Amino acid sequence: MTARTLTLGGSTYPVVLPNTRDPRLHVAAVIITIHALGQLGLGFQVSVPQILSAIATCAVLEVVITFRSRRSFVWPASAMLTGSGVALILRVPGTPRDDPWSTKGWYLFAGVAALSLATKYVIRYRGAHLFNPSNVGLVVAFIVLGRGRVEPLDFWWAPLAVWMVIAYAVILTGGLLITARLRLLGMAATFWVALAAGVGVLAATGHCMTARWAFAPVCGFDYWRVIVTSPEVLIFLFFMITDPKTVPAGRVGRVLFGLLVALASTLLMAPQTTEFGTKVALLGGLVLVCACRPLLDRLVPVPSSAGDRLGRFVARSTSGTGGRGVVPSGVRVALLAAAAVGLGAGVVAAESLSSPAVAVPADDVLGRVPHDVDPATFPSITVDRDVADWNHEIAGDRARQLVLDLVENLELESQALRRGDATILSAVDHGDRLDEMRARLEHAGATDVTVVERYRIDAVTVTLLEPFGAQDGLSLGLESRGTVTEERYDDAGERQSRATAPFTTTFAMRQVTGGRWLNVGTRPLDEEP
Repeated sequence: MTARTLTLGGSTYPVVLPNTRDPRLHVAAVIITIHALGQLGLGFQVSVPQILSAIATCAVLEVVITFRSRRSFVWPASAMLTGSGVALILRVPGTPRDDPWSTKGWYLFAGVAALSLATKYVIRYRGAHLFNPSNVGLVVAFIVLGRGRVEPLDFWWAPLAVWMVIAYAVILTGGLLITARLRLLGMAATFWVALAAGVGVLAATGHCMTARWAFAPVCGFDYWRVIVTSPEVLIFLFFMITDPKTVPAGRVGRVLFGLLVALASTLLMAPQTTEFGTKVALLGGLVLVCACRPLLDRLVPVPSSAGDRLGRFVARSTSGTGGRGVVPSGVRVALLAAAAVGLGAGVVAAESLSSPAVAVPADDVLGRVPHDVDPATFPSITVDRDVADWNHEIAGDRARQLVLDLVENLELESQALRRGDATILSAVDHGDRLDEMRARLEHAGATDVTVVERYRIDAVTVTLLEPFGAQDGLSLGLESRGTVTEERYDDAGERQSRATAPFTTTFAMRQVTGGRWLNVGTRPLDEEP
């Protein structure tokens, strides 16, 4: 950095300005470029005030802290990088996409940024911070605040068009150049290869996650492809894991560090069935391994020693000044093979703990409960342009089938209430709608009065609902108009009253199972997303 002086109140203080060769400035240039791309063409759900509040909070705190300890003004390069990293990944649900100057939740960005920076000075190891500040701050925020208030940046950003090609080019070019200069490319490559292998095992088990940008659960090969090629994973790989202050100093230690982060992240991701949980698990893997770094430093060769060579560490006996004994190469190979088998078994075992991301199949219900729809009553259908742009297949017959699913689902809900059969509800509803209908079923049982709605829909407009719930799957909104007939029945099944009125409601639907579209919620037609 370049040093100058500043005179205040008769006292002279050194001023340390950034040097253009500082790698932190190069990282900042990449992250700021991604922020710009997100605002200009990628539709990031984050505003300029939110970004600036995180960066400014870290910058001011760092300047104050360093001035008190060093009596000089130092350009807060690391702190601003921490704030920028927080702003890149943190999201506040409900932030409007079409208002880049929204101040919604700016204080959450400032608070998480301040927490992240504080860990840099509070949690220390060998004279440096133990955790990557933005990483640990984000993980704590997601766990403590929950997905109702905050959420991470999506794995999938946008279709592979010009803006995404530019984003990939910026991330890959900047990441490769910076990690190579810092001699961390081997660690980065180890992490990516190991993560790809671990997620591959997980995907082979049929593991799925729901995601805001996908109508159906993301499973199998798509699950693997989305995660290992995600630009967000690449940012995690190049600019979060590779913090020189929080990784081992030796070559062997760094490679093992990358391997352990991949292992920890995969095992944490295995039980998760939502994108929110999967992303927090990925970030959490780095937190766990950083916490264990003092132990890792005791197990690897002394940095720059004769034994600090990966080939020698794997294939030959290693003896070091840290008290390591001679281990025959055959035993070492056996241990490595056992570790690989253990990884696969651990991933499969952890995946078995995940709760199903799908609902009860509807085939048996549809086969035993009347739900036929009179073709003469079928409504007119309009598909919004946003839906066609997102998925061109949702038009024509597909849109007609979608509306047919809605009408059948509504009729089956009525059948469930009349019959007192909750299994029907679990076949056609999910999420908020399922909770609502179950509550109505319980209320009917407690009061001996059953209220049933029968809908006649005259017109439907199919729109995107993004999001409907926090990172819990992309939904379609069926903006419906028509008439609804409310019927009340007593405990003997005799109808007590009947009334008909017009209605305008948006029914939210999602392909929870990857097959049939299920009702997941409702809201008034004039209510803002």
